[in-house]
Amino acid sequence: MSTQAVRGLPAILEKHPDDVVITFAKRTAMGKAKKGQFKDIPVDEMMQALFKATLEKTGLDPSKIDDICVGTCHPPSPAYASRATALAAGIPHHVPVTALNRLCSSWSHGYSSREISLGFAVGVENMTLNPRPTPVISEAVDKNHQAHDCIQPMGWTSEMVAQTYHVSREKQDMYALISHTRASQALASGIFSEEILPIEVRGSVISVDDTVRPGVTMEGLSALKPVFPDWGEGSTTAGNASGIGDGAAICVLTTRDHAQREGMDIVGKWVGSAVVGVEPRHMGIGPIVAIPKVLAQFGLSKEDVDVYEINEAFASQFAYCVEELDISMDKVNPNGAGARQVVTGLAELRRRQEKVLCTSMCGIFINEAPPFPLSKL
Repeated sequence: MSTQAVRGLPAILEKHPDDVVITFAKRTAMGKAKKGQFKDIPVDEMMQALFKATLEKTGLDPSKIDDICVGTCHPPSPAYASRATALAAGIPHHVPVTALNRLCSSWSHGYSSREISLGFAVGVENMTLNPRPTPVISEAVDKNHQAHDCIQPMGWTSEMVAQTYHVSREKQDMYALISHTRASQALASGIFSEEILPIEVRGSVISVDDTVRPGVTMEGLSALKPVFPDWGEGSTTAGNASGIGDGAAICVLTTRDHAQREGMDIVGKWVGSAVVGVEPRHMGIGPIVAIPKVLAQFGLSKEDVDVYEINEAFASQFAYCVEELDISMDKVNPNGAGARQVVTGLAELRRRQEKVLCTSMCGIFINEAPPFPLSKL
């Protein structure tokens, strides 16, 4: 696949036969880690159900898939599990499968292949069954302070960001309340149902998130105790940190020419992406560097983007990123934390009848789907 080397808003809105387009973008419902609906479902079983539901919904001939890229972090033997899952879902043995791990942005690299005409980009994780393992490095490597920092728990990095960039507990709770409120309202209004693909697992159909916390208040957030009191200023709590969840998402990608020849609906276009690294102890502030980089790469301004989906691992890093980037919160994570950024972002653009999405993983996407029926707006 390839995408035109373009610059500026009018240019990225142009349509070319070799554009990389998305013809299907859905996610499973999300399950609360340790207590939710996927707590006993391994990633391969979850992914098998997702593949089957996708093939049924799209009517795609699985023999025409050129490649499958699965982004996942912690399951053991992910390449074997992903390959076995595809076969079990009825995808022929000639379709290759790749598994990769770039931690939070693992799924996004399924967009970068330029040598296929039809592919699946998948992200899947079960944090209940496969929690983050404790990284182990040699004593010789650990003597380097950045190397030492990069294997520390994520909660420690949250406290380092809050301490270094003076993000107060009150500010963290304020942003957390916005996120909880938006997610709760989106769930209650049925907005998430537009992006969720129901899957059948062990005789039950799973179609509704069980991760959203309704009824969150500022008073409730303020009363929570720090979860990392021994690190930094101890400002991270269960309320201003992201919940840990289980779930999966999938995008079907092809070229515009192929989609049009096969009569496939086009819901979006992948314009391009950028990757960066930051100081390990400040993990989470990557959007501050990645977003300007990807915007500059395509000659875009912040104002050209209609919706931003920025990861909210912790309110400390999210607050600092939003304020440092100086982006209006009206455009950022309009339905709460963006764990499934592309699926959620494209659905939101379709609701708004707007065009440009920027995810902080970090990529630019164009909405090309028709508006939702009026009954869904």
